[in-house]
Amino acid sequence: MMAQPWDTREDTFGRNMQRLLSTYVFVSRKLTPELLEHIAGAGFQGIEIFCTRSHFEYSMKPEIRATADALEAHKLQLVSLHGPTSRDVSATRESGMPLSICEVERVRRIEAMDELKRVIDVADDLPYARLILHMGGARETADPRKRDAAFSTLEHLILHAHHAGVTICIENTTSEMGDPSYLRTFVDETRLTGLRFNFDIGHAYLSDFQEDERIDKSFAPLHDLVSSVHLHDNHGEKDEHLPPYDGTIDWPAAIKVLKSAPQGSVPLVLELKEKTGPEAPTAREQLAAAKRALDRFEEAWT
Repeated sequence: MMAQPWDTREDTFGRNMQRLLSTYVFVSRKLTPELLEHIAGAGFQGIEIFCTRSHFEYSMKPEIRATADALEAHKLQLVSLHGPTSRDVSATRESGMPLSICEVERVRRIEAMDELKRVIDVADDLPYARLILHMGGARETADPRKRDAAFSTLEHLILHAHHAGVTICIENTTSEMGDPSYLRTFVDETRLTGLRFNFDIGHAYLSDFQEDERIDKSFAPLHDLVSSVHLHDNHGEKDEHLPPYDGTIDWPAAIKVLKSAPQGSVPLVLELKEKTGPEAPTAREQLAAAKRALDRFEEAWT
């Protein structure tokens, strides 16, 4: 297979911000070459693929290679994969069974680890820089046993990912174990070498701080180890994954926080919620709305 003509290990932006989109916005659909063509046609330069088997069959080499060919054809860079959060029972249906690195039961933890190793192994045929993982589910309570389980799992996964040229990034979420301060303490105490963070600005805006302090105080514990960012908006009450400026996040203030990252060149990935149902806009219309939000964000950034 021919190597991609771009460098998938570095994601930088300066005056011209790289336009990146998570395929989470189309997670209920198959990630087809046609859909990738639409994404490229909307002006996006790269993607993060959300890994669920009904969307992207990450364990099947023919599908991985077909996706690689489509990305190359449309000059789209794969900057990251988002790890699965549940187990699929088939290629077309999700079981809803959680897949967690915090699984206390050894057999289930090994199953989760093996599944995530399959995701890492995508890099053999389709290089990418980062794997985004959650520290358990959306309501994961802090528990020493879960912490030990996460350490054991991540110790194995980081080594496996290192050999594949992939960096593992843990994302802040609204759970106790996904709290930024908890995540920072976990990294400092376990001293897991090479582990980084994905800062999710929408999740940070749902924290318990005062509204005008939520993003700053959530970012602070993580800032020197942030390697990527998820961009989306909400109204401060639930995880809506709206386009920037459709919620109540103070984006000028948020941009100042993001620009304070020591690395300075972390990729900003737009991660929007899919709209489905008979009244839902088409894929092209959803991409157009995403583009408009990113146009406004990029203008404010520069």
